[in-house]
Amino acid sequence: MAGHIDHSKRAENMGILSAVQRPLKLVFLGAGSGFFEKLFIDVLSIPGATAGELGLVDVDPERLELAEKLAGKIIAEMGSTWTIQATADRRTVLKNADYIINCIEVSGTQCVRHDNDIPAKFGVDQCIGDTIGPGGLMKALRTVPVFLDVLKDVEKYCPNAWVLNYTNPMSIMCLAAARASSAKVIGLCHSVQGTSHHLAEYAGVPYEHLVWKCGGINHLAWFTELKRDGVEDIYPILFEKARAGGEVYEKDPIRFDMMLHFGHFVTESSGHFSEYLPYYRKRPELIKKYCRSNYRGQSSFYADGWPQWRKECDENRRQKLAGQKPITFARTWEYASYIIEAMETGSPFTIYGTVPNKGLIENLPSDGVIETACLVDRRGVMPTRFGPLPPQCAALCDWNMRMFDLAATACIEKSRAAATHALMLDPLTAAVCCPAEIKQMAEELFEAEKEFLPGF
Repeated sequence: MAGHIDHSKRAENMGILSAVQRPLKLVFLGAGSGFFEKLFIDVLSIPGATAGELGLVDVDPERLELAEKLAGKIIAEMGSTWTIQATADRRTVLKNADYIINCIEVSGTQCVRHDNDIPAKFGVDQCIGDTIGPGGLMKALRTVPVFLDVLKDVEKYCPNAWVLNYTNPMSIMCLAAARASSAKVIGLCHSVQGTSHHLAEYAGVPYEHLVWKCGGINHLAWFTELKRDGVEDIYPILFEKARAGGEVYEKDPIRFDMMLHFGHFVTESSGHFSEYLPYYRKRPELIKKYCRSNYRGQSSFYADGWPQWRKECDENRRQKLAGQKPITFARTWEYASYIIEAMETGSPFTIYGTVPNKGLIENLPSDGVIETACLVDRRGVMPTRFGPLPPQCAALCDWNMRMFDLAATACIEKSRAAATHALMLDPLTAAVCCPAEIKQMAEELFEAEKEFLPGF
């Protein structure tokens, strides 16, 4: 998803005209990530953020070099005076960092086929497979131990830094971090921004007039209120369009179907959302009825596309460096730069982030992580209390959180048993397989990916 926030209007509307007053030190982990370009441009778009240090880290030397050259071009074209240090060793750039943006990908593209194809043998059909389900679990087992090592370095070299995490599986990453590290971590996604824009479009309401209340877990947060100017409920409009079928329904068939049955709309695409549920991907006839192309539910969508998308990302950078493609300098709606701006200037800003559930959503597990509105200013990230979710919505979140709980334990303790039990609690996997099949699936996945699972 992509979009643009007009910062000047935000400042004008708030009566605040503030700017960053000091050079910043930003470390970007996973410089080869497709997020890097737009997030760095976002940071340089912060009023006053014209000078600073950028630490770029990636274990792939070719992709690191591309990112370094692209960063240099961005700095030059935006007229900034940032300096760049690119390295494969994060410890050389972490000292005294102010902010760390985490976009690491452990194992590259080498496990995407295993994550998808081994579960498919057992009848588990995945669309994305990187935050929940067998694919999400295996990605967690590969990624979280590395992330926890990163956080140990953060504790040592820059204990006051904020770690802005964009790497999936978001909930498991943030839950493990909360349990095993003292580092300040916030999980960031763009599902709330993207979905709120979609809902305004679906209902025919100008976005600036849309007021909502949203909470749950990452990729499964519920818009419990949707109102025009805070007064007129727009859910009746959405229900009418969903029941009619047609163009609007076809844009998000699974999300609209769940809205019709559970009463509320959720924050992630139909395809990704379907993996958090036991309903839509367990039989071929259901997949045919409810799933569509691409992010609307296409089987094996990420596994089939990711290797090529990664090559295209690198080629896109080469073309921009050669002047064959333009660089877009509009500030996006990603939260990272707005968090940095709010913390540096004191201008408050509201984000939606993944944080520990310390009484924020009272009918979800208190030892888990949830996604809710957070106020950000000089004091840091301050999550706000949501209250209870509708019980049917809370139950689905709770089910997934039980899987996350054991998955985080598996990552921290490097436990195959906890990982297998996590998979047995996964809603989609449990809808398709018996425990013996799930255990066999887990064993096959561990064997196929053992190179990337040291210590398990």
